[in-house]
Amino acid sequence: MRQMKLGLFLAPGGHHMAAWRHPEAYPDGVSVKTYLRFAEIAERGCFDLLFVADVFSFSPRAKRVDAFRLEPLTLLSALAMTTSKIGLVATATTSFNEPYNVARKFASLDHISGGRAGWNIVTSSANEAPNFGIDELSEHAERYRRADEFTQVVRGLWDCFEDDAVIIDKKSGAFFEPSRLRVLNHEGKYFKVRGPLSLPRSPQGNPVLVQAGSSEDGKNLASKYAEVIFTIQRDLESARAFTRDIKERVISFGRNPAHALVMPGVLPIVGRTRQEAQDKYELLQSFIHTEAGLLQLSRSMGVDLTGADVDKPLPDMDIAKLPQSRSVSIYQQSKRENMTVRETYEKLVVSKGHRQLIGTPGDIADSLQEWFENDGADGFNIMPPFTPGGLTDFVDHVVPELQRRKLFRTHYEGSMLRDHLGLPRPAARAG
Repeated sequence: MRQMKLGLFLAPGGHHMAAWRHPEAYPDGVSVKTYLRFAEIAERGCFDLLFVADVFSFSPRAKRVDAFRLEPLTLLSALAMTTSKIGLVATATTSFNEPYNVARKFASLDHISGGRAGWNIVTSSANEAPNFGIDELSEHAERYRRADEFTQVVRGLWDCFEDDAVIIDKKSGAFFEPSRLRVLNHEGKYFKVRGPLSLPRSPQGNPVLVQAGSSEDGKNLASKYAEVIFTIQRDLESARAFTRDIKERVISFGRNPAHALVMPGVLPIVGRTRQEAQDKYELLQSFIHTEAGLLQLSRSMGVDLTGADVDKPLPDMDIAKLPQSRSVSIYQQSKRENMTVRETYEKLVVSKGHRQLIGTPGDIADSLQEWFENDGADGFNIMPPFTPGGLTDFVDHVVPELQRRKLFRTHYEGSMLRDHLGLPRPAARAG
């Protein structure tokens, strides 16, 4: 029986805009202990994976936002030592990295974790560029052309060694078999990389590839390479259209659509009763500071709105100049529903643009089941509104309800991320 996939989108305070002000948040401050605790809770809930995003910028105006983040690969290496099953996915940008470094780091994480690594491919945002000596990023389509070649090179480096290349034959004195090695010698428009990597092929063959772009370029990149697609979808009709579009594009690239799993983000607020869930939501909303709301709205839109009148509508914008599909979605819905600036950040940005579910465990399970059974998703990236309470609410109450309905596993049947996701282990393309 087909079962849904669940990921934990890991944020130390939680995903509600004002979560860090919740009495339960940051019990250990900015500490790895926070992440270790949440990873263990997610693994207890049999989650397929946990995901750590990355940001290369910090605003001096972020006084009222919990904007500090540990470097993801370093963090996941620590989490690999305290977990044994859950997948470990991190963002690494193609704009401020080189393919060899990314390939080596994720292959190393796959070895360290025993086959649980995944790479989320992004092209980054303009406000990060100055930290790398770049005045501005390349235009959108150019970034994605670079990302495509970058991904090709990373996959090629992962496959320079055959699975059985390392023989460690002490008698003959041969550590590896040279006939099982192919030097990459890639030379393209953006990269010239000889290879090979300085470590064997990883336990999964290749770490799992993840992508989250919803623009045309992003969807094409995801359809060509990604095995998991994160997305923002707020209603079932749009989610079904997005999933259908992705699957058709995947087929056009000669891939199996069952091997491209669409996982929209969901922010669930769970209560024993609907009123209790609503009370939890209203408590979180009461923590939103106007400055924080405007800063987060500015980040989401890619437009400086920190001086906007919160009681007036969003100013008119040219959607062709908005930097991301998320920006366009927020702008269009705000205008369509005649929202003020305050209503826009309180309703649409408070959960980073993702769908909010507020209700009992049964209510939450009903909504997830409806999307899952009506081709709106293959699973969900769960975004606890505050942590640890919002995460334990989901693991202790919603997960058992999904399990009772036979929609989600009761135990791990394999040890690697590909096992959890039902993805095949790719054969080496080294030849």
